[in-house]
Amino acid sequence: MCAHVVVAEDDAKQAELIRRYLEHEGHDVILVQDGRAALDQIRRRLPDLLVLDVMMPGLDGLDVCRTIRSEAALEGLPLLMLTARSTEDDLLLGLDLGADDYLTKPFSPRELMARIRSLLRRSARTRTGSGTVSGAAGGTPDGALLTAGPVTVDPARHEVWAHGTHIPCTPGEFRLLEVLAGRPGQVFTRSQILERLHGFDRYITTRTVDVHVMNLRKKIEEDPRRPKCLVTVYGVGYKLSDDKRPSRPGGVRHER
Repeated sequence: MCAHVVVAEDDAKQAELIRRYLEHEGHDVILVQDGRAALDQIRRRLPDLLVLDVMMPGLDGLDVCRTIRSEAALEGLPLLMLTARSTEDDLLLGLDLGADDYLTKPFSPRELMARIRSLLRRSARTRTGSGTVSGAAGGTPDGALLTAGPVTVDPARHEVWAHGTHIPCTPGEFRLLEVLAGRPGQVFTRSQILERLHGFDRYITTRTVDVHVMNLRKKIEEDPRRPKCLVTVYGVGYKLSDDKRPSRPGGVRHER
């Protein structure tokens, strides 16, 4: 699969290395050196993936990520963050802002390309609606709506509705809801969720799931402090309530 990739990296040698590996696999690559140039480029032509360094002059990668996830036209853009910061708090901050994956420097080009391939595959499945939801009982028919209580997930359109309102989601948040909505009421452990979202990746921690859940509750719960849709089962994991309330009534409203 040939993809259009924007790489925002102010280290010229690092950027050139990434470009060479991406082009070797047939991808079209645009290099930029700061956050404002990255936003200008992706607004001009939406890429299939943004590889984003955190530490850049002017507008840094975190600010770029915040901006992307706040704009409807850009919110679904797959985003891989690169950073020299290696603490778990830094990783969780990137995910909290909406990054789909987070790779610390120094990294091997082989690992970088594996992460990029994974993001592009998941993004392609999301756009085409060709995949089934992992863990859904008996599989889920292509394009079928997934409903769990007041939440409806539309895999083909990449849309989420809750309480009659359209909910903007990052790719990671959407995939988590897609997994849980595939089996309403079933409890998934954090490890099971991670396996379905990322496969067996030793760099992704179970706290990643907690960050996605926290962000989703702000979007889909009427009171995020007392969640009734995305529920914690203490000592086990998370589930989507299967309470049969209408999730997409007539006259729905869009909300950001």
